[in-house]
Amino acid sequence: MSVLDAKLATALHSREQRLIRRRLPDPAADEGLADFSSNDYLSLASSPDLRARFLRKLSTAPAVLGSGGSRLLVNGSAHAALEARLAQFFDAPAALLFNSGFDANVGLFSSVPQPGDALVFDEHIHASVHDGMRGSRVAPALQRPFAHNSVEALRDVLLQLLQENPGFRTGKSSVFLAVETLYSMDGTIVPLTEMVETMEELFPRGNGYVIVDEAHATGVYGPEGRGLVALLGLERRVFARLHTFGKALAGTGGIVHTNKREAVLLVTPLVRDYLLNYARSLIYTTSLSYANIISADCSFDLLEDGTATQLLDLSTYFLSLLRPQLRTIPLSLLALPPHLASQPLPGAPPHSALPTPIIPILTPYPRPLSTHLRARGVNARPITWPTVPKGRERVRVCLHAGNAREEVEMLVSGMVEWARAWMRKSIEAGDAKTEVDDAVQAKL
Repeated sequence: MSVLDAKLATALHSREQRLIRRRLPDPAADEGLADFSSNDYLSLASSPDLRARFLRKLSTAPAVLGSGGSRLLVNGSAHAALEARLAQFFDAPAALLFNSGFDANVGLFSSVPQPGDALVFDEHIHASVHDGMRGSRVAPALQRPFAHNSVEALRDVLLQLLQENPGFRTGKSSVFLAVETLYSMDGTIVPLTEMVETMEELFPRGNGYVIVDEAHATGVYGPEGRGLVALLGLERRVFARLHTFGKALAGTGGIVHTNKREAVLLVTPLVRDYLLNYARSLIYTTSLSYANIISADCSFDLLEDGTATQLLDLSTYFLSLLRPQLRTIPLSLLALPPHLASQPLPGAPPHSALPTPIIPILTPYPRPLSTHLRARGVNARPITWPTVPKGRERVRVCLHAGNAREEVEMLVSGMVEWARAWMRKSIEAGDAKTEVDDAVQAKL
């Protein structure tokens, strides 16, 4: 074994020992299981209607295979037409296709912020934004995180920047805020209106820019699935929005549509042109195939046709079943995160009342729980460090419009069954770790 092979094998062995080694799931092993794992929120990947539309358009399309190269070499008519359609659909001045949401974030964050600017980001922001920031010309000292979804923490970071650098006060330097509308690990929803208002208040010269990743909100929130920005009517108050096709829309690729802000006037063609010249993840890659473009176009047909879903109703139903059951189970064994543990109180911020299709089930034993659920015919995957922080391990439940209520009931009963069996074993072994009190034991 070479020195390099030995080092790679040692690194993998270390992850194996810590139970965090990643592997591709066995495709055959998931067949026949109720899907609570994928990001196919609208169940379009298995939609007969989408399949029929796709095959019809494919049969009459002038080009199907490949794309011919980079967009700067071959700008296919289908690509340009989809960009025009999506600019109109999302009420944006301009749209630009990328091969994935990851590519779009890397391209945007690595090229648009200029030397002397600052990047402020939610501590839970996606890895693609971190990669983009690392490639940017913004000094590491001016890349500042803030506590997840905290408007107060955001304000503190921004005020500190204003105090440190007169360029932010005079408008000679810019501050970019990076947030997601729906966070994929916790199912939390950003207080976007409050954050936009904070940026506008602190940067009255218009040099504060909000960048919103709508990857997990596309198709789920807003009129015709246009996302949270559209739901809140903030289209003209954010600098850039990212929408991806590979989750709720059962396709691949992503789109960035930008609002270049000058005071309250939104101007975007300049930013689009800039990305075409400086976004390396766009320039130096073969563009999406015609088949990908046709598929995405068909998905937006269904959104515009008002395809009905019961997705968010299922979220409410799932929580209504699970919450009462969790009262008999120690929080140290199985729990919902605080924002989902109870119904929002009257007067709570509007964003906290929105149902979410992503529901993390916190447990220190995510792999055994996931294995138990698989044996019950349910696929809900374990999520461990380094994807989430240590001590925040979970089984992540992703609900889909195609999930039957009976499947949701099976999921809840499987979780409760596993937890009660684990508690019995702990009691028999005299293990105090689960902290089972007399009231809980009486209900077993």
